[in-house]
This record gives sequence, structure tokens and C-alpha cells, in this order.
Amino acid sequence: MQEEVPNNRKLKVFITGASQGIGLSIATLFADHGHTVIAPPREVLDLSDITSVRDYTSGHPNDFDVLINNAGINPLQGILGIEYEAYLEIFQTNLFSGLELIKWCVPHWQQTRCGHVINISSIWGSVSKPRRLLYGASKSAVNNITKNLALELGEFNVLVNAIAPGFINTELTSLNNTPADLEKIREQIPLRRLAEPVEVARLAYFLGTRNTFITGQTIHIDGGYTCQ
Repeated sequence: MQEEVPNNRKLKVFITGASQGIGLSIATLFADHGHTVIAPPREVLDLSDITSVRDYTSGHPNDFDVLINNAGINPLQGILGIEYEAYLEIFQTNLFSGLELIKWCVPHWQQTRCGHVINISSIWGSVSKPRRLLYGASKSAVNNITKNLALELGEFNVLVNAIAPGFINTELTSLNNTPADLEKIREQIPLRRLAEPVEVARLAYFLGTRNTFITGQTIHIDGGYTCQ
């Protein structure tokens, strides 16, 4: 049975995409509570390159208590503008590399019979918006592998969950939306605001330290946007 992490027990946490936004907030929150956080930069671990991922995992220990697959890319493009190479890049970055990292950690969890996987998904894995075709498809796949791995790894006491953020006040949200767009978005969210990255981080921290029985779930944190 999974137990809550005692306040004096320090975890070893691996997270991707921690240079800014949600990933930075998650990494900071775990570190502020005294946990060891490993967050390799892209120069060290390039998730768009399977060779880089395999080189990294073959050359580093896998003794992590919590794995957080946060990194992702979201190029906005309609179907007529998508090149085949874009299919490969977004699925390699948003899905396949995360699977490789989970596979890397599983032997350690089989021995310790304890572990947490937190996949950062998106509301666009559940609902749709123009020009999010590949991104939404990749995040739908993240939601599905979360369920499948919860079933497969449950016997080893590994809890696998996904967090699906809505509109978060990050650099990427500002990049993909004009100020006028953001104002319209706020009006469409029942809470009438964007979330701050730390609000997602708090959920990730709960799942990695206090969760003992939630697994296989995609938890939306979107201010009620997808309830409509």
C-alpha cells in the first residue's frame, strides 16, 4: 500500500521541461520542501531526439521516487499546413520520450514497490480548438497511456496520473494568444481568470507526496472551462 510521504522523508524527483512556466513552478515547489529535483536542460536531454533520450537514460541512475513528464511543444497549425516531420516531432516530444523515461524508471519501482508518475497533459486532450490538431492528439494519447500504465504498474504500487491544465498564465499561453484573445478566454472560464502555474504545481505536489490511492486519472485543472 502507498503511504503519504512523511514530512522528514525527502524524495528524489525527475522532471522535464522545468526551465519555465508550469515545470519551473513544480520543480520549485518540490525543491522548497527539501526534495531533490533533477531537471536536465534540453542541451543535456533533448526529448525531440530519441538518441538523446536513450543516451541519457543509459548513462544515469533511475532511482527516482517521482517522475514528472512535463515538457511539451504546441505548434499551432491547420491540417493543410502540417508537414510529416511535424507529426514525428510532436509525438516524439510529447509522448514517446515520456514513455521512454517511464520505462527507464520501472525496474527501480519494481524493486522498491513504490513510485509515482505524473504526466502533464492538457484540456486539449479532451476538448478541441482549431489549429490544435497534433497537440490535442498527442495529449489524448498521454491520457490513454496514463490509464494503461496505471493498470500495468499497479501491482508494483506505482500510481500513474495525468494533470490536464486549462489556460494557465504562462509564457506559452501569451505567445499563442493575443491580449484580446486572453480577455475572451477569461470570459469563457467560470472562475473568470487564468490559473497561475503554482496552482498546477500544488496538484502535482499532492499527487507526488500525499496521494495513496488515485491512479489512472486525468485531472482537469481549468477553472471549470471543460464543464461547459
